[in-house]
Amino acid sequence: MLRRSSRGLTALAGAASLSLLAVGCGSQSSTSTESSHTVSYWLWNADQLPGYQECAKGFEKQNPGLKVDISQIGWDDYWTKLTASMIAGTEPDVFTDHITKFAQFIDLDVLAPLDELPATGSIKESDYQPGLAAAWVGQDGHRYGSPKDWDTIAMFYNKKLTEDAGISAGTLNSLAWNPTDGGTFEKTIAHLTVDKKGRRGDEPGFDKHNVKTYGLATNNAGDADGQTQWSAFAGSAGWNYTDKKAWGTHYNYDDPAFQSTIEWYFGLAEKGYLAPFTDFSPSNGPDIQLGSGRAAIALHGSWMTKAFYGFKGIEAGTALTPVGPSGKRATMLNGLADSLTKRAGNKPAAQKWVAYLGSDACQKVVGTYGIVFPATKAGTDVAIAAYEKKGIDVTAFTKPVADRTTFSFPITDYAADVAALMKPAMQDVYANGVPVGSLTKTNSQINLILSQGN
Repeated sequence: MLRRSSRGLTALAGAASLSLLAVGCGSQSSTSTESSHTVSYWLWNADQLPGYQECAKGFEKQNPGLKVDISQIGWDDYWTKLTASMIAGTEPDVFTDHITKFAQFIDLDVLAPLDELPATGSIKESDYQPGLAAAWVGQDGHRYGSPKDWDTIAMFYNKKLTEDAGISAGTLNSLAWNPTDGGTFEKTIAHLTVDKKGRRGDEPGFDKHNVKTYGLATNNAGDADGQTQWSAFAGSAGWNYTDKKAWGTHYNYDDPAFQSTIEWYFGLAEKGYLAPFTDFSPSNGPDIQLGSGRAAIALHGSWMTKAFYGFKGIEAGTALTPVGPSGKRATMLNGLADSLTKRAGNKPAAQKWVAYLGSDACQKVVGTYGIVFPATKAGTDVAIAAYEKKGIDVTAFTKPVADRTTFSFPITDYAADVAALMKPAMQDVYANGVPVGSLTKTNSQINLILSQGN
């Protein structure tokens, strides 16, 4: 495959040009130019910051004379500032990477192949949960990410609302769906939906235009991956994003299995069971909707456990995603990783930090905070124990990994272009009632873009 570094750099420069003024000379970070003995590290999750600060202390104790400077930048600004820093030459030595982003960074030739470095060359897939390490190998066969943590999708629910509706935890964990009549899943969320006069969605006279509590919380339309929206349904219908598990060259948004899933899923909003697109905003996400009693169930990722269980006066629970037409459950498994930039000021020190981040020594520390599931098996076990100590059962997230009923984020080139095309297309289906068949045209546009690199 031809690499497209010049094309990618031009695109990134255009996207980040306005942000360069805000970033300046790395005001958010301590870059490697300040000190060859300091490793700069960026992450976006504020809840994880204390755990990695503790890891930094352990690393510094193990490596006298070296320091780690950590910068936490919120998700909304993280990627803009990171790409701008790479253009300006002020990028961090090491940063938290996402599977949808690293292909573009490979094209820009800004990542150091970890398999070629002494400290990180011995990373083994067997050291981590299945599938995590393999996802970070590029098409050139080199590794560009050291597994950091993982997450899956499950159903969070408001226990008071489910109990009032006579729906048990056992029922929630045994639901099934299909695109024809919605199965027991649709029946359940219909029963959990209540209009402003107290009539449930499965009762005569239900007013879908005046709903007090929706059975299912809304999120955005899902863009290209639908991770916390429709991915679990599409996956359990036997659908795959692309023609290959990784580095696919053809997307399948034109597949009847996908389009029937999307038509059914967003059709729930037409029936009044799924909150409308207009209910969602950055300040009114699924967690807020569930915590306020606006919705009874919300599909979301394990990284949101703290948020869903943090509402006063609300007792939350988690349940497995429903069984689909394939006869199986399915949930997206996403794994973050730590990547090393090529222009790191002290590459020997930076690679040692990457190796330490992926070690049990650090991962078990991160696990004790009960915020995420670390990538190593030992780190995961510590995290499960930390959740249990808080009274939180995380089986709904861990069982799919043990049962091997997970699937990966789509890993392809041009991920940003794919997302840019799918976002408005999916919003049109959800918010404006545009026929789901319109996604066939979008899929053709996406595949045309992918074909340019082959």
